[in-house]
Amino acid sequence: MTRALFIIDVQNDFTEGGVLGVDGGAAVAAGVSVLLAEHPLAYKYVFASRDWHDIGNDNGGHFARDAAPDYVTTWPVHCVAGTTGAEYHKALTTDAVTFHIRKGQGRPAYSLFEGATEAGQTVTELLSEHGVTEVDIVGLATDHCVRASVLDALEHGQRVRVLTDLVAGVAAESTLTALAEMAHAGAVFAVSDAVE
Repeated sequence: MTRALFIIDVQNDFTEGGVLGVDGGAAVAAGVSVLLAEHPLAYKYVFASRDWHDIGNDNGGHFARDAAPDYVTTWPVHCVAGTTGAEYHKALTTDAVTFHIRKGQGRPAYSLFEGATEAGQTVTELLSEHGVTEVDIVGLATDHCVRASVLDALEHGQRVRVLTDLVAGVAAESTLTALAEMAHAGAVFAVSDAVE
């Protein structure tokens, strides 16, 4: 059994002070770095995703350009490729990242599975190629991109564990709903102390 870590969207625009900043985002960034430093052999592969939206268009209706965002399907402009907002948070150490996944290039994208490496390799291809069968998932935001990535990982046959001390959600109610949905779909929950 080969285990990988999925780090979802730990970016400046999704942490405190960002356009769509989540309370606790910076702490998640720092906590993931501690996890990787303390358990360097826990994960054979580490995937890190980033929203990497196009500049100059609405990315398939994802950006609210002509009306106020509804925060369900339309959002303020965020994580535009090449901007500071799209970069990983400074507290996240990326030395251990095996695959950098960019998603949302010209279209809406929530799940890490909707992205690809710069060379065009999909997450599904990489998991299959490297024999990954189990994933731990951390990152932002619990009720949006973490949720979507967990559900897709389960759909792709992975055994999924969410490290609940290393995720942060936008709102308490939607976070609880997302966690219940993940559990119902087959995800298990643990804290990072459980990683060996």
